Amino acid sequence: MENETRVERWLDRAIDRAATPRGGTMVIATLTTTATIGCGLLMTLVDHKNFTTVGLGLWWAVQTVTTVGYGDHVPTTTAGMLLAALVMLLGLAFLAVVTAAITSSFVARGTKRPPPIAGAAPATEQDVHSINERLDRIEALLQERP
Repeated sequence: MENETRVERWLDRAIDRAATPRGGTMVIATLTTTATIGCGLLMTLVDHKNFTTVGLGLWWAVQTVTTVGYGDHVPTTTAGMLLAALVMLLGLAFLAVVTAAITSSFVARGTKRPPPIAGAAPATEQDVHSINERLDRIEALLQERP
């Protein structure tokens, strides 16, 4: 498309990178980190009474997104609570995606088959039967020899 915006191009590249479990994890980690920092900064604006510095807002965002939640700083405004709910859901989603990516890589490694011999197709039941018949004929010929 000739009229793509910067954001659309960035999203296209992000989606392309997310085609593998590792790529998907990296995209989600980047988005989660960015959103955590953004929400920490936003919390200082939304609930300035409880989050008087940017540092407090960032600290709150990190402990909330990691589901630690010490409770030393909590939002009291409605907007702050809504933002907190968003950060909590973001943290849970991040943990779920990372867990799924790790599980997916274990499953993929467990189901890998040895690489086939170049140019050879896997043996079918008919191939095995044919090979057994040939071996039987060879054995019969060898037993006939003096």
